[in-house]
Amino acid sequence: MAQLRQRTSMKWRVHPEDVLPLWVAEMDVPLAPAVTEALRAAVDLGDTGYPHGTAYAEALAGFAAERWKWDGLRVENTALVPDVMLGIVETLRLVTGPGDAVVVCSPVYPPFYAFVAHDGREVIEAPLGPDGRMDLAALDEAFARARRHGRRAAFLMSNPHNPTGTVHTRAELEAVAALAREHGVRVVSDEIHAPLVLPGAVFTPFLGVPGGENGFALTSASKAWNLAGLKAALAVAGPEAAADLRRMPEEVGHGPSHLGIIAHTAAFRDGTQWLDDLLAGLSANRTLLGRLVEEHLPGVRYRPPEGTYLAWLDCTHLGLHEDGPAEGPGVVSDLAGPARMFLDEARVALSSGHVFGTGGTGCVRLNFATSPAVLREALARMGRAVQAL
Repeated sequence: MAQLRQRTSMKWRVHPEDVLPLWVAEMDVPLAPAVTEALRAAVDLGDTGYPHGTAYAEALAGFAAERWKWDGLRVENTALVPDVMLGIVETLRLVTGPGDAVVVCSPVYPPFYAFVAHDGREVIEAPLGPDGRMDLAALDEAFARARRHGRRAAFLMSNPHNPTGTVHTRAELEAVAALAREHGVRVVSDEIHAPLVLPGAVFTPFLGVPGGENGFALTSASKAWNLAGLKAALAVAGPEAAADLRRMPEEVGHGPSHLGIIAHTAAFRDGTQWLDDLLAGLSANRTLLGRLVEEHLPGVRYRPPEGTYLAWLDCTHLGLHEDGPAEGPGVVSDLAGPARMFLDEARVALSSGHVFGTGGTGCVRLNFATSPAVLREALARMGRAVQAL
């Protein structure tokens, strides 16, 4: 803990020192040696200039072929973007305009609302089903609504899904692709958590399924190798979307950091053993969290995630009043309901469910990418706070 509290990033500095931070998507891990070595070599060489070349895309293509058995990533159909969310905005600008609609499956990552709405698009929700998976009937209805009056429309998908940790199956993605084709909706898949699929599930790239050829994917090594502060991501186009991607403004490619590109390239190319070790630890923490929830928070519903290091806890039985912000979903700075109670009474910081949109009220998102000791202390504190209600 003393070492972690020396970090100056958001996770460890937003809250006072008596708070255990299990909210924002940063991991409590050291850097992968491959990344450290690549960065140190660049700094020693003074290699801190402007980005150049396609090494990042080549490393991702190699990782996809080895890890996901997908050899369809073409380096010429990629573009450097500053990070995944800014890349999503720029990609949506290629296939939609102001006043057009973007469909999301709620509850979902809050910036999907904020970034899209701030860019003048209407956000339409297609809520997940009771099983936490995409509901094709809800998507069908949302796609039809999005396309009314001749509007262009896109489906912004989280694959794997944040916050539930659901890893979409190949069959589900094929059905989504077919439905999107039927309605004339373009799919933009956020695959930033793709390397973080835990034992029991298999990741499928959206661009690798039939019907996904006119879609886009955005990804980086940011989440899997804890590189959020080293800005660099890739937009990847299916073969039918390559011409659209080439229309992306040239200045967008000026945003990524050269050191960021070096770090992400090293992660995808040389950091796989470190990733395997990480996944083993996350799998153990996923199991531990289930036991701790059962012990300390009986009645709180926890469905073990198939991917990511994020747990979605349904705390509605606690009956806490939800004071959501007037601005609606996506306002990540506001806490309400159980997240507010756990911060105030347990001194544990979690992400408040209401900012994830429909289906999020009464829930919290917990980041379990930390040590077992921190998890045990956090859940014990939360349990004591609930007992005191």
